[in-house]
Amino acid sequence: MNGGLPSSRGIRTIFLVATEESGDRLGASLMRSLRKRLGPNVRFAGVGGGGMEREGLTSLFPISDLSIMGIAAVARQLPMILRRIRETTAAAIAASPDALVIIDSPDFTHRVARRVRKRAPSIPIVNYVSPSVWAWRPGRARAMLGYVDHVLALLPFEPKAYRELKGPPCSYVGHPLFQERAMLRPSAEEAARRLASPPVLVVLPGSRRSEVRHLIGAIGGTLDRLRNEGIMFEAVLPTVPHVHDMVVDAVKDWKVQPRIVTGDDDRHAAFRIAHAALAKSGTVTLELAIAGVPMITGYMGTAIEAFVGRRLVKAFSVILPNLIVGEAVIPEYIQERWISDQLAPALRDILGDTQQRRRQIEAFAKLDEIMSTGSQTPSERAADIVIAHLRKG
Repeated sequence: MNGGLPSSRGIRTIFLVATEESGDRLGASLMRSLRKRLGPNVRFAGVGGGGMEREGLTSLFPISDLSIMGIAAVARQLPMILRRIRETTAAAIAASPDALVIIDSPDFTHRVARRVRKRAPSIPIVNYVSPSVWAWRPGRARAMLGYVDHVLALLPFEPKAYRELKGPPCSYVGHPLFQERAMLRPSAEEAARRLASPPVLVVLPGSRRSEVRHLIGAIGGTLDRLRNEGIMFEAVLPTVPHVHDMVVDAVKDWKVQPRIVTGDDDRHAAFRIAHAALAKSGTVTLELAIAGVPMITGYMGTAIEAFVGRRLVKAFSVILPNLIVGEAVIPEYIQERWISDQLAPALRDILGDTQQRRRQIEAFAKLDEIMSTGSQTPSERAADIVIAHLRKG
């Protein structure tokens, strides 16, 4: 099995493209697993962040170039984005790799993959992290047949979705969060605190400035309403460094002052003692579910986002734990429903010993079986599939 570099050297070249921090973490883990499998006879090229660079990749450009949010900002930077797509495509073709692995960020990586497939059709292409074809734009699955040889899925229901949508072969390799479950689950002492009074209530307004701006006001109003009803709790608000000051300013006049914590370790510690949570929809809901924390979740975006979402989203839920267990156990409060008048009664319900709370806990207990990857880690399963697709020489 030779390809990429001269066969006499037996070196395998793998070109990876990841343009976000989450993709960089997946890419770094995959590179470590590939090196364990292939030994010194593998080299890496492509685009990635600090994690992938520490594993030996020299990125074509800083991925911070593509950290662009919002329609207007993307429009202003479009010439640069298109230039980076062209540069990445050209570099991938010039490297003549044994495989191209595109990691998440489909707006960028799939454009690269389509161009590579057109100009160098012999290069195998593996897509790590499926686009949400099960939620919206399902036609993408069939379109991917033309430029993706295999999809590595993070969610266990995705292979079935690809079969039903007649997309490329898809294998569940596991979600990295599931590998972190030991950090998310309480010790005996923490479990006792989770059940003690006053209960710990974790509130999560998001990690982007636009999310905090749209969501945090209703969270403050909800805490105020609960306290006015005589419900006692300890509020903890995990955040991230780049929105910390914004969060501090937003909560300074709240009647109920949350304890603000920053960083992964403090967030995990809060989850391990949390009795309930009020969270922005997204990956954090899966963290909470793995931690066994009942929650209320939802989202409020711009009017344009709401208009587009309501017309395009096909799934019965946008909440990952709901999709994984196959039922809507976590209530969703989207757009105009993200108000304290609706959030407070729902949160009151899961703070008490209620059927809604018990239903969530029972559903979350199924996650270990549903999300299991056996004795292999996600990156090991992913590496095995990438190696199976390397060009034959």
